[in-house]
Amino acid sequence: MTEPAVSAPEAAQQMEQILYEVKKVVVGQDHFLERVLIALLSGGHLLVEGVPGLAKTLTVNTLAEVIRGSFKRIQFTPDLVPSDLVGTRIYNQKSGEFTTSLGPAFANLLLADEINRAPPKVQSALLEVMQERQVTIAGETHKVPSPFVVMATQNPIETEGTYPLPEAQVDRFMMKVLVGYPSEEEEFVIVSRSIAPPPTVARVTDAGQLMALQARCRQIYVDPSLIQFAVRVVAATRTPDLAGLKDLSRLILYGASPRATIGMIAAGRALALLRGRDYVLPEDVIDVTADVLRHRVVLSYEALSESVSADDIVSAILKAVPAPDKPLEAHVRVAASG
Repeated sequence: MTEPAVSAPEAAQQMEQILYEVKKVVVGQDHFLERVLIALLSGGHLLVEGVPGLAKTLTVNTLAEVIRGSFKRIQFTPDLVPSDLVGTRIYNQKSGEFTTSLGPAFANLLLADEINRAPPKVQSALLEVMQERQVTIAGETHKVPSPFVVMATQNPIETEGTYPLPEAQVDRFMMKVLVGYPSEEEEFVIVSRSIAPPPTVARVTDAGQLMALQARCRQIYVDPSLIQFAVRVVAATRTPDLAGLKDLSRLILYGASPRATIGMIAAGRALALLRGRDYVLPEDVIDVTADVLRHRVVLSYEALSESVSADDIVSAILKAVPAPDKPLEAHVRVAASG
């Protein structure tokens, strides 16, 4: 078994440097920033819900600058068409030939701002590029650059003129993160920085190094008991009775798909690497469970009428499904080397 080029502590240090540079510009939002880094390491997509003005766009823009990657922002509106997203064919009158003009989807970090304001036809144009990392224009397939991460935002306070995301697209997002207001101390720092000269961020990595970190993340050891734990948690969203949660059956219309189980393990791996370990612990998986499941659990009318949220259901499931024991580090290394 060949040793990886980057050790887990070295990878964690690199990600810490990225976070340090981003936090020169972005104040607070520690949970959100950690989830963005998890998405980068695991190659998953992020759905962000929060009111305007909480530095969602600033975070992605700064991150793209720090990792020396390309960044594109698409403001989703009702009059948007799919070609505005993926590109189109243009006829050149001088040469008499068609040329392909690639859309803003061709970037390392793609911000889909207020994604629920665009009609379903435009939303579905993201499906192929999110899953397959490619788009098809006039029968020709074009690969998007690597690494490629989509971060989409939703405004929770305005629902007029919006189109709910189809379940097939929501399931493509590995995590859904809720971004809240800053504290008074954080808001003081935000205002202080806004009236000062803008800080300069250093470019600490590039796309090639980030892909190496992603490859290192895929080598993080996952004990089979953790995979079984993730399977049981996700299965409990479909058949709560099997987990001894009969009362939840009437609150859940549809449970999470196997993509959720994959997301829990992938996100847990990335979090373990951020914490400087080359193996996953139960708390790594537990910490990301709510973010992975909250948008995949479809609530019934009874749950909505009783103000029960998906987070409440996930919390109840985590209490009912016991986590496996922490594996001893020596045993982990023996299993990983084998």
